[in-house]
Amino acid sequence: MASAVLPSFSFFPKEHRLSSHWRRSFLNDRLILHQRGRRCPRTELLSLSWPLIPTLMKPSKGSAIFLCHLLPEQTTNNAPFPLPQPAAMLSNWSPPRPLWRGLSVLVLAGQVIHRAIIGRIHQRNMLQQLERVGPRSLGVCLLTSAFVGMAFTIQFVREFNRLGLQRSVGGVLALAFARELSPVVTSIVVAGRVGSAFAAELGTMQVSEQTDTLRVLGANPVDYLVTPRVIACAVALPFLTLCCFSISLASSALLSDAVFGVSINIILESARRALRPWDIISAMIKSQVFGVIIATVSCAWGVTTLGGAKGVGESTTSAVVISLVSIFIADFALSYCFFQGAGDSLKYAMG
Repeated sequence: MASAVLPSFSFFPKEHRLSSHWRRSFLNDRLILHQRGRRCPRTELLSLSWPLIPTLMKPSKGSAIFLCHLLPEQTTNNAPFPLPQPAAMLSNWSPPRPLWRGLSVLVLAGQVIHRAIIGRIHQRNMLQQLERVGPRSLGVCLLTSAFVGMAFTIQFVREFNRLGLQRSVGGVLALAFARELSPVVTSIVVAGRVGSAFAAELGTMQVSEQTDTLRVLGANPVDYLVTPRVIACAVALPFLTLCCFSISLASSALLSDAVFGVSINIILESARRALRPWDIISAMIKSQVFGVIIATVSCAWGVTTLGGAKGVGESTTSAVVISLVSIFIADFALSYCFFQGAGDSLKYAMG
């Protein structure tokens, strides 16, 4: 019976083999485990140890030779039975917090998409968040874009003047603003202003158990807190990007005319020839993806906050950092998909 139920081990030194008392005790424990359905500490411990200790198994005259010599004798049934070090490490192991926070972002994004499809959206809260993300963020976005555009113009117009390529400088600036600078700069500003606010607000609600109060009142926190914010960012970011692109190009044209002597008409005409509808559409798609990333990451970091006020601060900082890194990664992936191969935009810009 013993050889039929239990694996037997060979190639162990004789001094490590078990006494007949250990073999009988282990077999009795296994019998109790199978007949009564109760947990047996000795057999449970060995079952945890078997995958962790490399062994060679071979029947040896119907007797079971186990690794129980590593363990002390158990005198009472209710006494605590110590786990070996490998099994103890496994029993106390938990996935790293960034890992399950990253998984929470994916789960939260799936829940938001599902609720958006079925129409479970808190409209009044969504309008409030839309005003918060859009009009209230417009001023700082426009100011940032204007100075970024002028700084970019200083670097390009001077070099193009030396090469005698004044007629193409407007197209280069327009392509740079539309494809990269305007979506990324706008998203960075929104991540710093709005994303941090989302993470801090939801983190404070989490540590003060306000989200649990919503569940008690029958309101789903995802419907009431997360979905309106994600939709508001996805809707507002494209319009903010379009406004930032316009102000960047306008500030560049004014600076070129006032400082470098390149006419505004030349800048705008070159930009008109270089730009294609797909350049504007790609900027809108990018900004929409960036808005979803900002809101989802910030909300996920907020609702998984632990540790009181210190945890809220750490979640806010981490949410902004992760959002920015995710924006840059997504920007590379989208640019690689949208603008592969050689283009003719600069050829059209040069007339």
